[in-house]
Amino acid sequence: MSHPRLTYDAFAKIAPVAQQSLIAMGRQADESGIDKQIVELVKLRVSQINNCAFCLQIHLNVSRKIGLPQEKLDLVATWEEAGIFSDRECAALAWAETLTQLAGRSVPNDAYDAIRRHFSEEEVTFLSVSIATINAWNRLGAAFRFAPPIQKRSAAA
Repeated sequence: MSHPRLTYDAFAKIAPVAQQSLIAMGRQADESGIDKQIVELVKLRVSQINNCAFCLQIHLNVSRKIGLPQEKLDLVATWEEAGIFSDRECAALAWAETLTQLAGRSVPNDAYDAIRRHFSEEEVTFLSVSIATINAWNRLGAAFRFAPPIQKRSAAA
């Protein structure tokens, strides 16, 4: 079992400008009007790819709160095979994977063309900001092993 190297609260105390900057980036994307459920699916998928338990748990909690269907939460890791995601959701998830897995390659034109078939230029901009921001949070969460914020659910849930 991994133990935290630094708590989230300690990180915020040590690097408050970095923490607030990332929060501000996420907030601007959230307030842009882009579909919150799509943004949360993207954040979940990126956090899975980056093995960030902290961010994965945070965005599972948010996703449940905003009513994302449990089936989608269960199958986001295998979204291409699941057959339950809309074309827009699939485009956003593909874009998220492309921007997250950049090591040794660039973003191909066909990937950009694919996302633009489903999202406006403004939406792609804010979706990309969301992806960049969650990637930054994932790297911090993984580096310091922030403890995931587990929420207790009632037996009826």
